Amino acid sequence: MSSPASAPPAPSNLPRIVAASLIGTTIEWYDFFLYGSAAALVFNKLFFPDSDPLVGTLLSFLTYAVGFAARPLGALVFGHYGDRLGRKKLLVLSLLLMGGATFAIGLLPTHATVGSAAPVLLTTLRLVQGFALGGEWGGAVLLVSEHGDARRRGFWAAWPQTGAPAGQLLATGVLSLLTAVLSDDAFGTWGWRIPFLLSGVLVIVGLWIRLSVDESPVFKEALQRAESRRAEKPEKLPLVSVLRHHWKDVLVAMGARMAENISYYVITAFILVYATTSAGVSKQTALNAVLVASAVHFAVIPAWGALSDRVGRRPVYLLGAAGVGLWMFPFFRLIDTGSFGYLLLAVTVGLVLHGAMYAPQAAFFAEMFATRMRYSGASIGAQFASVAAGAPAPLIATALLSDYGSSTPIALYVIAAAVLTLIAVGVAKETRHRDLAEVEAGDDDHAEASPAAKAGTV
Repeated sequence: MSSPASAPPAPSNLPRIVAASLIGTTIEWYDFFLYGSAAALVFNKLFFPDSDPLVGTLLSFLTYAVGFAARPLGALVFGHYGDRLGRKKLLVLSLLLMGGATFAIGLLPTHATVGSAAPVLLTTLRLVQGFALGGEWGGAVLLVSEHGDARRRGFWAAWPQTGAPAGQLLATGVLSLLTAVLSDDAFGTWGWRIPFLLSGVLVIVGLWIRLSVDESPVFKEALQRAESRRAEKPEKLPLVSVLRHHWKDVLVAMGARMAENISYYVITAFILVYATTSAGVSKQTALNAVLVASAVHFAVIPAWGALSDRVGRRPVYLLGAAGVGLWMFPFFRLIDTGSFGYLLLAVTVGLVLHGAMYAPQAAFFAEMFATRMRYSGASIGAQFASVAAGAPAPLIATALLSDYGSSTPIALYVIAAAVLTLIAVGVAKETRHRDLAEVEAGDDDHAEASPAAKAGTV
């Protein structure tokens, strides 16, 4: 008989859990991507007006990168308490922090009003955003992964991953609509604030749904076993246990994130700079291309996740990493034509290939770690990599464009990341058949099998 931890939830319950994770991640990614788009379009003029336009863009992207610097701290804090207290409580907190910071950005005075205090305030709120997002991702994907069964875990866990393109779609859609109906002067004066203020409404909706779901049954069972053992031997901190039992898995997760993270921010954030400055494409055209491509990205992620249930996490991930690397030179050549059709093709194919990495990532990372350190392990592996990968990607790409005036160094940069990911995923073990309740790493060097594993369930 399957234990409660390993049995899949009722069919009516799992979609609600998936919806809670998806809506929450969509809102958080909307907030995060909104900042990135605004950094590329208006923040250089509003908060760094005394700089050369391209230098102002670099400074704007630097504040964008600061948010990534706070993500590892968020991963450590949220991972620790998420492994101790549960996934749900921390997910509610992350949503409040992210939504509050984004709403506050919409109220910020600009450089013209308060001078140098404006970029300082902007950077502070960006740090809060990064801290919240560092804790959001791990909890959202684990809540779904730990509720579902192993046979379709890749498919169900891929749905929270669609929160990224959904958030990108929502953020880009709102900005595209505003830039279409407002003059450049009106958008730069007050229109840019509207998408940030809308975050307050979205957070209320997200909280209502997220508060309605139950805690992960796998976590509840693991917590009960940990409490029964605590009288005999105190439980180590989740971070200590991760570094002791799963340090190789953390390195694999970090390597797996390199191509996925770098390619995504080059394709969706830097593209707004490259297309408008080097290819002569209008701001509205570039936004529309990202908007349509994000819709396709949203649609293919669950399909890639379902494929990973059939053939494995590693083959799908490796396909995506190799594909992104091979696509980079055609990607920029298509954009250089200045044609909207070719621009759309470049971004869409890039995001479809990115989805082959991003879709199985949730289940892949969750299956690497034991339950009582899973939030910490998955979050640390994902978010520490983001500092070296996604954080500087638009900044490095913009600097390479400024120094060389060519897309070739940028393409080589993404290709190098793809090689690192191919190596990391290539040496990893396949995880798709793993029962998340099967093994619990104990406080000694031996693994303690859960009741489900002892009963022989898979």
